[in-house]
Amino acid sequence: MAKLDSSLKNMILSLLFISIGMSAALGFVYNLTKDPIARASKEKEVKAVKDVLPPFNNDPTAEIVNIENLVFYPASKDGVPVGCAVKTFTEKGYSGRFDLMVGFLPDGKIYNVVVLEQKETPGLGTKMKEPKFKDQFNALDIGILQNKEVKVKKDGGTIDAISAATISSRAFCDGVQKAYTVFMRDIAPAKMNIKDSTNNNGGNQ
Repeated sequence: MAKLDSSLKNMILSLLFISIGMSAALGFVYNLTKDPIARASKEKEVKAVKDVLPPFNNDPTAEIVNIENLVFYPASKDGVPVGCAVKTFTEKGYSGRFDLMVGFLPDGKIYNVVVLEQKETPGLGTKMKEPKFKDQFNALDIGILQNKEVKVKKDGGTIDAISAATISSRAFCDGVQKAYTVFMRDIAPAKMNIKDSTNNNGGNQ
């Protein structure tokens, strides 16, 4: 029996030392990789901002504004505003949340949109990344749409939904709309030197 107790004790001590060693190793790996991961994330962020805006020569990532869980990147060239990139999101996707980067010109027209993260159904919702769908938003002036809302055609809007992926298409519109509403209300008047026009009545496109 004594031998059994000794073996159990040794086993517990061995497991304890192994756990301590693994924790230390994980901590070391985390410290070793956290900076490269952060740099890669920043590079991806900067690239997305460049992809959705006209040329600029300021550093939008140094002028970030956070409002209602959205991230705004005001961009300018030689001190003149050229637009603003907005990291937006929707919780209405078929597979839950996905993130977009939407670029607005100073007057609120969309310059470009890129998909940052999504987990939609392969071959269906994932088609949101294809030009056939997302390029519909380029040059779109939401301010002249009915009720200033971007919607798929099934809902009375102007956007052709992805075939068999209406939920994903509606969610994409939701993310863009969210970005537009806050941009025009809080960012455009302050950063783009234009008046807030979100309370005016919009016409039909």
